[in-house]
Amino acid sequence: MNGWEILIPGICGMGLHLKMDGFRMVYTAIAVVMWGVAGIFSKEYMAHYKNRSRYYVFLWATFLATVGVFLSADLYTTFIFFEIMSFTSYVWVAFDERAESLRAAETYLAVAVIGGMVMLMGLFLLQDVLGTLDMDGIGPAAKAVLAGRETFDNGQAIHAAGGFASAKTQLYVAGGLMLFGFGAKAGCFPLHIWLPKAHPVAPAPASALLSGILTKAGVFGVILVSCVMFGSDGGWGLLIAGLGLVTMFLGALLAVFSVNLKRTLACSSVSQIGFIMTGIGMSCLLSWAGEENVLAARGAFLHMVNHSLIKLVLFLCAGAVFMNLHQLDLNDVRGFGRGKPALCFCFLMGALGIGGIPLWNGYVSKTLLHESIVKYVHLLNAGVSVEAGGAPAALLPVLTDPSVWKGAEWVFLFTGGMTVAYMVKLFVALFVEKHPTRQAEFDKLSSHYMTPLSTAALVGAAAVLPVLGMIPHLTMDRIGDMGQGFFHAEGHGHVIQYFSFVNLKGGLISIGIGAVLYVAVIRQFMMKSQGTGEKRYVDLWPSWFDLEDLVYRPALKASAALACLAFRALEQVTDGLVLLGRKTVYRQLPEPKTYVEGDWLAHVLGIFADGWMFLWDSVTGKRKKGQPRASAVSRFIERERRIKHMGELVEQSFSFGLMLACIGLCLTLGYLWASFYHWM
Repeated sequence: MNGWEILIPGICGMGLHLKMDGFRMVYTAIAVVMWGVAGIFSKEYMAHYKNRSRYYVFLWATFLATVGVFLSADLYTTFIFFEIMSFTSYVWVAFDERAESLRAAETYLAVAVIGGMVMLMGLFLLQDVLGTLDMDGIGPAAKAVLAGRETFDNGQAIHAAGGFASAKTQLYVAGGLMLFGFGAKAGCFPLHIWLPKAHPVAPAPASALLSGILTKAGVFGVILVSCVMFGSDGGWGLLIAGLGLVTMFLGALLAVFSVNLKRTLACSSVSQIGFIMTGIGMSCLLSWAGEENVLAARGAFLHMVNHSLIKLVLFLCAGAVFMNLHQLDLNDVRGFGRGKPALCFCFLMGALGIGGIPLWNGYVSKTLLHESIVKYVHLLNAGVSVEAGGAPAALLPVLTDPSVWKGAEWVFLFTGGMTVAYMVKLFVALFVEKHPTRQAEFDKLSSHYMTPLSTAALVGAAAVLPVLGMIPHLTMDRIGDMGQGFFHAEGHGHVIQYFSFVNLKGGLISIGIGAVLYVAVIRQFMMKSQGTGEKRYVDLWPSWFDLEDLVYRPALKASAALACLAFRALEQVTDGLVLLGRKTVYRQLPEPKTYVEGDWLAHVLGIFADGWMFLWDSVTGKRKKGQPRASAVSRFIERERRIKHMGELVEQSFSFGLMLACIGLCLTLGYLWASFYHWM
C-alpha cells in the first residue's frame, strides 16, 4: 500500500524521515485506539493519585514517541523516537515511588539504556558497511553483502576494511547488536527480565500500553533486522525461531507458576512475544528454503495486532480489580468478579482470545503460525535444497532435520496448552471461586465498581475480539494484506480454511493439554488446603531462581568493581608519571624567599578595601579613634603571590599539557564537524 513520506531536515543532525504504508497505518490506528481507551479508563483509575498530572504528561509524550517509532522510515529516526519512548515510559513504572516500583523502574531503565546503546553501536556498524540506514535501502544492500558481491545493486563499492568478506562479518555483528537492543524492548529471552517486574507496579492503563504496544516497538525493529536485512538467511532464521520458542515456553511456564494477577498477564506477554518471534524466524527459514513465507509473515503480524488488542482488555480488567481492592494476589482477589457481568464478559473475551480458542481472534493468528511450522516440516520431509541459502554448514543438520522441527511444533502446541491453563486459573479465581471471608463485601460492589464511561470503553474494546475471530476473511485477512509487505513476504498464499478440521486440530490439541494441566497440575499441586478446608494458591517458583538477581546484577557489580580497579590502577600510573615528570623534566620551582610588591591591581584593591573599612568604622563607631587597623594591601599581595605560584605549578604540570591537548582536540573536532555539515 503506497502512502506519504516526510523528511524533516536539521533535527539531530541527520533529520527525521517518516513514512506511511499499510503496516504503519495499522499500528498507528492501534496506537490511537489503545491510548484512547487507556486514557478514558485512566480518568477513573488515576482519580485518587496526587501526581496524576505528571502521569498524563508522560502518557501522551510516550504516545507521540511510539507513533514516531512506527512511522520512522530510517533506523536513525527509529533510534531517536525509541530512546524518547524508553525514557518517558520509565515514569509509568516508577510512578507511585514505592520501593518495589523504583527497583522495577531501575531494572526497566537499565535494560532500556543498555539496549539502546548497544543498538546505536549496531547502527554505526550498519552505516559503515552499507552506507545507508534507510529502510528501503538496507534490504538490497544487505543482500549484496550476503551474496558475497563486491558492489551493491547501484554499483557502489563495498567499502568495509578487508573487502566484502569483512563486510559480511560486520553485517552480522551489526545485526546482532541491533537484535540485542530491539529484543530488550520486545521482552525477548534473555532480556525479558523487566516485563514481569514492571507491569505489576505500573498503573494498569500504563501496563496495558507497555505490554500491548511498547513491546511491539521492539518487535518492529526485530522485523526490520530479520525480514529486511536477513530475510533469506537460514542461520539467522534459526536464531530468531530458537529465541522465539524459548521465550514462548519460558513466559508461559512463569505465568503458570505466578499467583499475582498482573504478573501472570506480564509473563503471558513474554510468552506471546515468543509466538511472534517464532513467526518471524519461520518467515526467514521458509524464504531460505525457497518457499513462500506469507503464512509465517501474516501469522506474526496478525498475532502482533491480536496481542495488542487482547492485552489492552485484560490489563484494564486487572485495573478494575486493583482500583477497588488495591490487591493483586489471587488469594486476596478471588471471587471479586462474581455478579459483575460486564467485567466477566470483558475478561472472558480476552482469555478466549489469548488462549487461541476457535471463533476468537487469537485462534486465527496462532493457526497461521502453527501452519508455517507444519509447512516447513513438510518441506524437510520432501527434501529441501540447501543451496538456496548461505547458512553455515555446521547448522545444516539442525536446519534440515524434520524431527527437530516436529519437536518445535510440539513446543508450540504445549505452550498453547499452558496459555489455556493459566487463563483458566485466572478466570476461575476471579469469577467462579468465592472469597472465604470477604465475598459479601465484594458482592456489594457489583453496581459501582466502574463508572459507565470506563465500562463502555472496556466493553467496546472487548467486543472487537470475537468479531475479528468469527469473520476472519473479512477482517483479519484484510489486515494481513496491509501488513505483510513490511515483512517482505513473497506471494499471496492460498486461502486458509481456518475452521477446517486440519486447522482446528492444532487448537484442539492445545485446549486438551491446557485442560489436563489445569486439573492435574494447577489444582493438585499449586493449591494447598488450609485448616478451614479452603485451598490457597501457592507460588512454587523458587524465589532465588531469578535471572536478574542471580546473573545480571552480580555481573554488573563485578564489572563495575573490575572497572574501578582498572581505573584506579591507571590513576596511580598517571600520578606516578606526573611525579616523575616534576622530579625530572618538569622540575618544580623553589618557593621564592622574597617578593617584590609590583602588581598595581593588588595595591589598588587593598587601598580600596582600606578606604571602605575606614568609612564603615566612621559610620558605625565600632573602632575607637586612633586605634590602628592592619592594612588590607598586604593580604591582597599575599593572595596574588599564591595565585601566581599556583599558576606556575599548573603550567609545569602534566595535567596542564593534557588539558591543552584536549582543548586542541575539541577545536579540531568542531572544525571537522562544521566542515562536514557544510559539505552535507
